[in-house]
Amino acid sequence: MNTLRDVTLDDQREDADLLAAHVAGDPTAFATLVRRHRDRLWAVALRTTADPDEAADALQDALLSAHRSAASFRGDSQVTTWLHRIVVNACLDRLRRAKARATVPLPEHDSAHPIEPSDPLGRRELAWEIERALQSLPDDQRAALVLVDVEGYPVEEAASMLGVPSGTVKSRCARGRAKLVPLLAHLRNHGDVDGVPPGKEEPSPAPPSPASTRGSATTTNDDGAQP
Repeated sequence: MNTLRDVTLDDQREDADLLAAHVAGDPTAFATLVRRHRDRLWAVALRTTADPDEAADALQDALLSAHRSAASFRGDSQVTTWLHRIVVNACLDRLRRAKARATVPLPEHDSAHPIEPSDPLGRRELAWEIERALQSLPDDQRAALVLVDVEGYPVEEAASMLGVPSGTVKSRCARGRAKLVPLLAHLRNHGDVDGVPPGKEEPSPAPPSPASTRGSATTTNDDGAQP
């Protein structure tokens, strides 16, 4: 007897077909969609919030919002773009609500003992240096940089996810990169950064996804759920 996990892994339907099936009442379609894209959605949430707990909460908020508002998907963008937009908006909403919390200043790096990226421990410290530098950016600039420079999305697709014009994304990225240069200048001698975060560092494992049947959807904030 096939389990739900087997069913979702074996399902070869396109994303748009899965979303339509979910709207029509298919009890496994949304779970399949989430399983297919969860790791990348988690990576975006983690880098946008720079906090695993906030990222997990934001991702759950976003997936529940997507579950509830799937019928509003108009099909004028890819399903992944729509999902990423909901996730980014959920992250930014949580960051705005957390603004009152005190921020932790970036520690001074000892330039006399630069990080050696060829060393595995040094690479972890390098990744942490970049994450801390990203945390220092305004939320909108960090979100743009995470999507474009870290996750590698085209500017136009990132703009669709953020719900802003392409020129705005380019401007936010440019301002963010300019602010990162002095923070990461001590790494430039090693050829690891040029004012831009390197992509594809492995994020922490994604947390378990929320229940994906209609019966599991609970009250949530639908802000940002429109494509």
